[in-house]
Amino acid sequence: MRKALESNSKMEWKTTGSVCLAVAVFFLLLFGLPDTFNRDGKVMTAIVSFGVILWIFETVPIGLTSVIVLLLMLLFNVGGTELIYSGFASPAVMLIVGGMMIAAAVNQTPLVKRMTYLLLQRWGKTAKGLVGSLILIQQIQAIFIPTTAVRSTLTLPVASMIIETIGAKKGSNLRSLIALSVTFAGNISGTAILTAAIGNILTVELIKQFTGVNITYFQWFLYTFPIWLLLVPSIWFLLMKMYPLPKEQRTFPRVQEEMKKRLEELGPMNREEIRCLLILLFIVGLWMTEPLHGMHPSIPALAGVVLLTLPKIGVADWEDVIKINYGTVLLLGVTLSMGYGLTESGAAKTISGYLSAEWFLELMRHPIVAAAVVIFMAQLFHKLISNVSTAVVTFIPIMVSVAANAGTDPVAIGFIAGLASLHGFMLIVETMPNLLAHGTGLITQKDILKPGLYATLLSMAIMVLVAATWWRLIGFI
Repeated sequence: MRKALESNSKMEWKTTGSVCLAVAVFFLLLFGLPDTFNRDGKVMTAIVSFGVILWIFETVPIGLTSVIVLLLMLLFNVGGTELIYSGFASPAVMLIVGGMMIAAAVNQTPLVKRMTYLLLQRWGKTAKGLVGSLILIQQIQAIFIPTTAVRSTLTLPVASMIIETIGAKKGSNLRSLIALSVTFAGNISGTAILTAAIGNILTVELIKQFTGVNITYFQWFLYTFPIWLLLVPSIWFLLMKMYPLPKEQRTFPRVQEEMKKRLEELGPMNREEIRCLLILLFIVGLWMTEPLHGMHPSIPALAGVVLLTLPKIGVADWEDVIKINYGTVLLLGVTLSMGYGLTESGAAKTISGYLSAEWFLELMRHPIVAAAVVIFMAQLFHKLISNVSTAVVTFIPIMVSVAANAGTDPVAIGFIAGLASLHGFMLIVETMPNLLAHGTGLITQKDILKPGLYATLLSMAIMVLVAATWWRLIGFI
């Protein structure tokens, strides 16, 4: 009881402190920024900073912070009401809504569980196979489940069950290996699939808004597939090397037996699962062929929702499918409006001016060097601004303006800035997979710091390598 009271007291102090800090920074920027910022630029910078602080500490619900930011933009009339609400008019919002509804519908069938159990039954008998399976599970889920949070939520209970089945003790290499496999897998699972992460969708929408260039589902896959293809085995190899196991802990026949038992409980694949799988393949097929038919990815997503919930054809009840996280919808709409506001108010251009020293612009004029610089800056920026969506929506407008000042392709720079912001391995607060794993007690900040540092350096090196080879080959940079 006493511990609970102390915990509540600490949370109250943290909430009060974060709100006071956000308010203080808001007024400091509103009245303290130099005159190089116009009125709207000062207001927009102050509002964004206010929201970023609350999103970092997460003492106020993310959705509520989004509403507060939206209200501040409306009260100060930054760019007009139409601009402020424009984030919610973006088709990206309906893509996320459709994606979450698809995930909810799929979860009403045993399809995801069956896929998970099959992989673990096939390869989960050895340590190498178990880690590889836990990493691959979320990569496959990413094709049709849109957010890393949902994928991690589905996979973490399986990891906990495996830990309990094989008796992995707290603090052991085996326990850390399993926990970090799920966590890091979640972080890289959004890399190659446009619809697999909110950050990807924000990146594409912001690039389209600022440059007029639309990056399709297929193009995103084309640009990022080599990165994902290198990241998956690299993360697996890193974890296996960092957490060596004694010989007696390298085989797990009980895992194979448990998976076999659970598959028998599910029974043979039923008609609902088959229909669900066919509908998912249909949706993905439409996403991949966007250059042929020109439909925005939100249209196949909504068509998929209809097919998955339509009586006689579908596999899920409509009332259950509409129970989605509207805090995520609010976050997406508001952060898009913030990005538009940063640009339209002139704030992004003014801030980029401070980064436009001649030596820095010279670096940005060399494509490979520019890619390396932006990747490094994105990682640093993400460490400071923990929320991925917020990092993407504040970093991209600034870097697009810098690219314009340097005469470098703003599409490539914006794309790299958004993509590099997805990977957060070092800090618990960087990504939802980290937070969710920490919430279950599987990992602590101490557990993730060292392997996270190596994973961060590895992901940066892989991105630079792909930029210097694949992207040069296909003419992207």
